[in-house]
Amino acid sequence: MNSRRQLCSTCEQALNLERGTPLISKNLQPSTLYLNGGKRIFDFFASIAGLLVLAGPLLLICLVTLVMQGRPVFFRQKRVGTRGRIFIIYKFRTMSPAPDSASTITTANDDRITQFGRWLRRFKLDELPQLWNVARGDMSFVGPRPDVPGYLDALRGEATAIWELRPGITGPATLLFRREEEMLAVVEDHIRFNDEVIYPEKVRLNLAYLRRCSFGLDLGYILATVAPPISRWFGLDRYLGLDYKAFESRLASAIQKASLD
Repeated sequence: MNSRRQLCSTCEQALNLERGTPLISKNLQPSTLYLNGGKRIFDFFASIAGLLVLAGPLLLICLVTLVMQGRPVFFRQKRVGTRGRIFIIYKFRTMSPAPDSASTITTANDDRITQFGRWLRRFKLDELPQLWNVARGDMSFVGPRPDVPGYLDALRGEATAIWELRPGITGPATLLFRREEEMLAVVEDHIRFNDEVIYPEKVRLNLAYLRRCSFGLDLGYILATVAPPISRWFGLDRYLGLDYKAFESRLASAIQKASLD
C-alpha cells in the first residue's frame, strides 16, 4: 500500500513540473471523432492486414523459437487495459521460465534473456503477436505500454485520464524510452528508479499524447517506429516530440543523481 501511495505522489509531482520544450507540437489538436471510433476502426483493419501480411515471418519465428528454446513459444501475462480491465498480452517468449515472484522489470543484462530472445528484443520482433491483441480490441497500435497490475491502476487525479486509452504497441513513451533496459542496467536499484523516474515520465508523455491524439499523429508514431530514418528525414520527430538527444541527456542526469543517492 505504501509503495502505491508513493507511486501516485511521484506521478503527481512529475505532472506539476514544466520540463524543456513542449512534448508534442501545439499545432496538433486532438480529434474527438477519431478517439471515439475512428481509432478502433483503423486498429482493427490494420491489425488484420498486418497478421495476414506477416503470417509467414510469424510462423517462422514460432518454429525457430520452438527449436531453440522449446515450449512455450508465447509469453502470456496479465496486463491492465482500458479503464482497469485485465487482459492477457501475447509476445514471443524471449526469457527462460522464471518463478512468479521474479521481478517484472527487465534490464539489458538480465540473465533470463535467451540468445535468440535477445535478438528478437533487439528488433522488437517479440512484440509482433500483439497484433492479435490489437485485433481483439485489448490494445491499439499507438498508446501507453500495457502495465502489470500495480502501476496504471494505482494512478490518481489528473493521471487517471490515461485509463481512457487502449494500451499501445508503440507511442511517444515507448519511442523515447527505446533504451530503457540499458538505463535500468546501470542503476543499482532499478525498481526504485523505474517507479520514481521512468514511470512518472511515461505518465506525463502519455497524457500529452492523449491531449493531441489524432489519426495523423498515430501514423507519425507508427512511421517513427518502423522507419526511424524516414521520420527524421521528413522532420516528423520534432512535431511528434521525439527529441531523443535532449530526452536521453536529461535521463542520464537522473541516472547520475540516482547513483549518488
